Amino acid sequence: MFEKTIVKVAMNGQGVLHRRGFLGGIGLGVAGLATVSFTDMLALQAEELRKRQMACILLWMAGGPSQMETFDPKPDHANGGGLKPIETDVPGILIAPGWERTAKVMKDVALVRSMTNKEGNHERATYQLHTGYPPSGTVKHPSFGCVSANELGDPKFDLPHIVSIGGATVGAGMLGVSLEPFVVQNPTKPPADVVPPVSTARFTRRLGLMQALEQGAFERTGGADRVKDHTALYRQTAGMVLSPRMKAFDLSNEDAKVRAAYGTSAFGQGCLLARRLVDAGVTFVEVRSGGWDTHKDTVEGVAKNASQVDPGFASLIADLKSRGMLDRTLVIWMGEFGRTPKINPTAGRDHFPRVFNIALAGGGIKGGQVLGASSPDGTEVKDQPIAVTDLLASFCHSLKIDPAKENMSALGRPIKIVDGGKVVKQLFS
Repeated sequence: MFEKTIVKVAMNGQGVLHRRGFLGGIGLGVAGLATVSFTDMLALQAEELRKRQMACILLWMAGGPSQMETFDPKPDHANGGGLKPIETDVPGILIAPGWERTAKVMKDVALVRSMTNKEGNHERATYQLHTGYPPSGTVKHPSFGCVSANELGDPKFDLPHIVSIGGATVGAGMLGVSLEPFVVQNPTKPPADVVPPVSTARFTRRLGLMQALEQGAFERTGGADRVKDHTALYRQTAGMVLSPRMKAFDLSNEDAKVRAAYGTSAFGQGCLLARRLVDAGVTFVEVRSGGWDTHKDTVEGVAKNASQVDPGFASLIADLKSRGMLDRTLVIWMGEFGRTPKINPTAGRDHFPRVFNIALAGGGIKGGQVLGASSPDGTEVKDQPIAVTDLLASFCHSLKIDPAKENMSALGRPIKIVDGGKVVKQLFS
């Protein structure tokens, strides 16, 4: 029951294809095998999958990035910190220094400078920006990534549909264990815990034995729910372990020049891994960057982070575009809130959810524009305030997900994917 060999992993919109059916479906006879490897055909099939489905890559700036030192500089006010902004490839759009690579792809990027929220606590704001809901004691809301995996991902696909690179993130909540993110701590090394310790046949026999044990007395004596979740998790894991698509996690297969363009940092390599995973058919990838909680020395802290994030972000956009994948892949750059316009006595900036900025590209987003504006001193939204629910509704629009669809909580309560909010139509071409 758990067996999933190379013969059974190719997919189409109706599910899994046998190898012979797969070859016939793309017009290849036996002679074609001499020149086209099965791995190459998997890549072709993944491309077809991407044509039918959208994908999303979230670049998460954990800690809350300062808007003044990123994409909403204030050079004419003391709150700006004295930084001289740089020009981009879009006349009139200026951003903070340290983002020179991003400046060169601004034609594909939309900046939102009027995000506004009330949550100034890291954990609560992180939860809200990921789920669209404030934390609740009665409901564990799923992250937007897990929702995307649930709505867009084929359940028979043999890789995780949501991957978090650089650490754990907000989970699947009421959607269940099968949609929990697969965490990759170090993108430069393939996951060590998904290599079969024994032969495929022996591995499969062990899984069958475990299933037989669980579905015996334990299941009949009150453990049915736990057995169901455990079985689903192991079935999913077994499929991944035996999948040839696992090569997507191995960056050593990537061209050296491409790897260098993304930067040698863990974040830059994580962006490259995200592109490879989306190319292989994964629906949602989050790449995490830490160190943005700059209560001290904000200018120096952001400059250090930008030196890693800037090449990764810019290369990701350019790489996706060159491969014809950008239109089908929404790229989100954001954190949980912004930083105070006024610099504190330790040359830092504190938590500030009232006004912050984000950057978006791909997925139908119209690049080369700025939406909304903050006041000259950066203390409030001057034009076109955009709430978290508006943002999530816009993500749904990009990925062709119905935001009004309801999922059922453990208590039998229907929960909409996004409760309220309006699509920011100006974002889209």
